[in-house]
Amino acid sequence: MLERGVLHLFRRHYPPCPHTSRRYRRCNCPLWVQGSLGGEWIKKSLNLTSWEAASDLVTAWTASGQVGVVRPDVPPLKEAVEKFIADAKAQQLNWETIRKYETFLDRRFLAWCESKGYRLLKQITPSVLADFRKTWDDSALYAVKNIERLRSFFRFCERMKWTSENPALALKAPKVTAKPTLPFTDADMKKVLAACDTYRGDKARIKAFILVMRYSGLRIGDTIALRRDQLVKNHLFLYTQKTGQPVRVPLPDFVVEALKKIDNGEDHFFWRGKNVRSAVANWSRYLASVFDLANVKHAHSHRFRDTFATGLLLAGVPIEDVSILLGHSNTRITARHYSPWVKERQQKLEDRVSQAWRLTGSVQTT
Repeated sequence: MLERGVLHLFRRHYPPCPHTSRRYRRCNCPLWVQGSLGGEWIKKSLNLTSWEAASDLVTAWTASGQVGVVRPDVPPLKEAVEKFIADAKAQQLNWETIRKYETFLDRRFLAWCESKGYRLLKQITPSVLADFRKTWDDSALYAVKNIERLRSFFRFCERMKWTSENPALALKAPKVTAKPTLPFTDADMKKVLAACDTYRGDKARIKAFILVMRYSGLRIGDTIALRRDQLVKNHLFLYTQKTGQPVRVPLPDFVVEALKKIDNGEDHFFWRGKNVRSAVANWSRYLASVFDLANVKHAHSHRFRDTFATGLLLAGVPIEDVSILLGHSNTRITARHYSPWVKERQQKLEDRVSQAWRLTGSVQTT
């Protein structure tokens, strides 16, 4: 009588094979499997004649607990994170995105798991992730990003068949109260540009850098990587680092003149073309010095991009056009960041229409 919950191999002999034993291993007659696994009863041919190969296959089914399912070797948690980051690099994701994955998953998540003795993927349950989240001191917005990174990692593990579910889906994201985008005022920009004249480093270079960011809407990384051949007359031609969207941005004449004054003998205006991460850190430090000299509170590089976008919206440029210039993949992203300024632009248009009625008078025609 066959044992329940066990699969048994046997060989079915066909003429002209002289053997009759179901356990005989040295002939080439087909191998079958019979028994039950995971509540499923089977009796079927394996389409194999090698007893060793058939035994390995049945062992793999038994390990997975399901007939016909062969699970790949599941790596330890640390190795799974390494493979995830390697896959992100193979996809050529933006270096900043990869850096954030490395910082959160490698330095924070793995460090916490090791301190708690979690080394296997199967140990990471929704309850474990909830305990991990309790250690965060991030803002609500960053907490949302952290949860997204965890979900991305476990989605990768699901695709690789290392896990059967995504435990990070059980984490409820906190409510985020969106803060309005704060562009620089005209007075702020005057202070910042004036501070460039008292900057201890290369005054012309730092001023050109700031003008490019203000009048192109480029992120700091894209500005750093700007090559000379991307400036054609008064237009910049480039693909943004974050989205890869092609962007053609016209520049005011005085910004072009500021760029032409930079004579460093390099292919790039602001970079030697080696390590982007180091360059971003360096230029962030240079800008911080200028902001301190200008005494502009809460200043950071991204506010130049905000100033560019809101200035266009308030001037009546359609949000679809602003979205293209910013390199956004769709207008929903632009609207999410700059919706208050779109409303202000609409109010400005309504005020102009009302003013027109007052100047020309309104005549009832019916």
